[in-house]
Amino acid sequence: MTLSVHSDEHFMKQALAEAKKAFEEDEVPVGAVIVWNKQIIARAHNLTERLNDFTAHAEMQAFTSATNHIGNKYLNECTLYVTLEPCVMCAGASFWTQIGKIVYGASDEKRGYLKTNPEIIHPKTEMVGGVLAEECGALLTEFFRKKRDK
Repeated sequence: MTLSVHSDEHFMKQALAEAKKAFEEDEVPVGAVIVWNKQIIARAHNLTERLNDFTAHAEMQAFTSATNHIGNKYLNECTLYVTLEPCVMCAGASFWTQIGKIVYGASDEKRGYLKTNPEIIHPKTEMVGGVLAEECGALLTEFFRKKRDK
């Protein structure tokens, strides 16, 4: 099966590539890309360990990069692809960006925004979950398994 270069799966694979970079850097392996006009304008992964900053989630890094790229604080014509369901902090930030669509891979049963505050997403933001969920979840599972085994 060939993926369209503009499909959710295609862009999620790009977010997964970012998550793999985080894995290699011993960061929680979450990756994100932001797409505008069918082009990736931002790529990011977790940097919380490197920056010693709990707010340095992949989504937050991607929002900053994308708004700088387009020169506007609103991302209503953009789509965020992220390998893990956003936490409340990232979901809240997405509200302020007014992002047009969020596509995530694996669900986060413990810390995802759906568990704590599903209404935090902007009402105009389209949500799609479960895209390449198994691949996204497997990377996280492997990361935390290695952490426990140390």
